[in-house]
Amino acid sequence: MSVVVESALTEANEKRNQHLREIIDWHFSPETGCPYWLEWARRAGWDPREEIKTYDDIVRFPHFDDETLRNEPHEVWIPREYQGKPYKIFETGGTTGLPKQRISWTDHEYDYTEFAETLDPEHFPRGGNWLMMGPTGPRRLRLTIEHLANVLGGSCYHLDLDPRWVKKVIAQGRPAEARAYMEHVVDQAVPILKHRNVSCLFTTPKLLEALGDKINVPNAGVRGVFLGGTSMTNQVVRFLVEEVLENRARLVPTYGNTLMGLACSKPLSAEEGYALTYYAPQPRAVLRVVDPDDTARTVEYGEWGRVELTTMTREFFMPRFLERDEAVRREPWGRFAWDGVGEVRPFRAEQNKVVEGVY
Repeated sequence: MSVVVESALTEANEKRNQHLREIIDWHFSPETGCPYWLEWARRAGWDPREEIKTYDDIVRFPHFDDETLRNEPHEVWIPREYQGKPYKIFETGGTTGLPKQRISWTDHEYDYTEFAETLDPEHFPRGGNWLMMGPTGPRRLRLTIEHLANVLGGSCYHLDLDPRWVKKVIAQGRPAEARAYMEHVVDQAVPILKHRNVSCLFTTPKLLEALGDKINVPNAGVRGVFLGGTSMTNQVVRFLVEEVLENRARLVPTYGNTLMGLACSKPLSAEEGYALTYYAPQPRAVLRVVDPDDTARTVEYGEWGRVELTTMTREFFMPRFLERDEAVRREPWGRFAWDGVGEVRPFRAEQNKVVEGVY
């Protein structure tokens, strides 16, 4: 157990509060703000610059309505400093209709540059090449994994993957087509691993398992696997570490999305039963585990609740977005002097049928 000393907790809280005040000032000042939040403050009749002083005050905001990311034109989200600068458009993993879209200039690169510093060079060697075996198309992963590889001095191979098609055929009761598509994805990866020098892999739990059925992943030269996909049980993680990677390649699970960035995991441990805990990239994003029936209340440590996300960058401010996930609130750990989220799974997964496709 790595105990976080009181001084580190205090410093992290002060840094978070200072960052929050700076972002509030940025997005709600006429000189720098974006049209959406300036108009929001006018209609709300109060000025967050005057009333939001610490993160405890964030509950003054209502929950962010993510439908605005579908319905509002991109122009309303552009802060004054970024006006006239071309932006990238990233989509969430929706399956029908117009997906939620977030515009970005450099946030996506910063997130993964910061993440690169957490990777052990023994397993994610500097100068090593990567294979990006995950969602492509309009998702930011296509660019961010390549950026991560470049930051670490390597290049990145890619393949084609449309997770929306997999979700669609599963929802329509056509599992054979979903399996065939997954095999198609794996069949693209195998020759790259066989004929190219690849040290590092990004993929999802289901795809890593399917890849392990076709090829011995460590024998192919892979030394580190960066894993995305939120619903990973302890049993799945143990299987991937011990059976697929044979304890010879490092598995680094993460919890992330287009709206948050990337939450790092506490290192995996067989002694702790391969339990997963993720820590948000504070102060740029904050995760809170809240009571679903009283979302102003943060649950106690060890208690289940719904995941609430607040994103705070100069490019994008999104307060109190209720994720479609639930988790256990976990205590600060090691260098993460703030709360973590553990055992993440789809919200009320036990009551609802959730289609996750290749995730």
